Amino acid sequence: MLINATTPAATARAELARSYDLAPSAAAAKATADRYARVSRIIPEPDWQGHAPYIRAIEELKAERDAVILAHNYMTPEIFHGIADFAGDSLQLAIQATNVPNKVIVQCGVHFMAETSKVLSPAKTVLIPDSRAGCSLASSITAADVADMRAQYPGAKVVSYVNTTAEVKAASDICCTSANALEVVEAMPGDTVIMTPDGFLARNVAAQSSKRIVWWEGTCMVHERFTAEELEAYRETNPGVVIIAHPECPPSVIQAADFSGSTSGMISWVRKNKPAKVVMVTECSMSDNVAAELPETEFIRPCNICPHMKRITLENVLWSLHTMTEEVTVKEEYLEPARRAVEAMIALKERKH
Repeated sequence: MLINATTPAATARAELARSYDLAPSAAAAKATADRYARVSRIIPEPDWQGHAPYIRAIEELKAERDAVILAHNYMTPEIFHGIADFAGDSLQLAIQATNVPNKVIVQCGVHFMAETSKVLSPAKTVLIPDSRAGCSLASSITAADVADMRAQYPGAKVVSYVNTTAEVKAASDICCTSANALEVVEAMPGDTVIMTPDGFLARNVAAQSSKRIVWWEGTCMVHERFTAEELEAYRETNPGVVIIAHPECPPSVIQAADFSGSTSGMISWVRKNKPAKVVMVTECSMSDNVAAELPETEFIRPCNICPHMKRITLENVLWSLHTMTEEVTVKEEYLEPARRAVEAMIALKERKH
């Protein structure tokens, strides 16, 4: 058993035990009471006493290392609410990292997110607590695949989802998020646009776009498993429930939902509308993180777990800061073109708004 891609868990735990007092502690829980107040509805107090020593040690190390912690919406509540300096979707986090003076970024998310942070902040040290935290969507396509798509559709612009490697971003014309995909596609010159790598996102955009969209057939292992039949079953067993779904889901799921949006869009919608009962059709931890702050809403949790996101734990965040591992690097040849693709999207947003 490894704590990250290379280090035996037993070795790491012995070293951490020598360096920090990590035993469950009522005193540590009291010292982190402000954090626990955010999650007391969803994390039992005895569990928090186990988390608190790690949170306290991480906070101390953050100051020593001049580090900032970025946590994706799919992180577990003790990470999302307990140690994150900034929380949000992958692009929000990467942009936020450019605006802080800290020299070290710890990415609590998956590997492509850490790469995006490195692309936008190349002078900073970017760490990921476990480099095995990958993404089925990002790994479904390569730069060579993008080149093949260009050859099939000469002159068509390539719009790549931010859920891609730096190599694929570098091979693209512009990036998009699930929130702005339609806007980006509509802004592209020509009648045909290539979208990579999420085939479901592309289909959902194509249903609204005036463009001819062709796509790569990649999927997210979390969202591809949801079905419209599931959603109808939720309605039957939970009268009055509101269903909101991520656009990485199949089109039939989006059609059966009451609202579709990015992770941040879904969170904003629930915060604004405060439905009595809601199903968030996405990764499990996001419902937990929002439920912590909205006691008036009942969250029905038929969700799917991302095993890659769950590789990130308080324990390996602490190990990452303690050892300054695992550092994320991006090949020099990809840095500038990948940054251009991301910044082209940001510039489009600024022109529109």
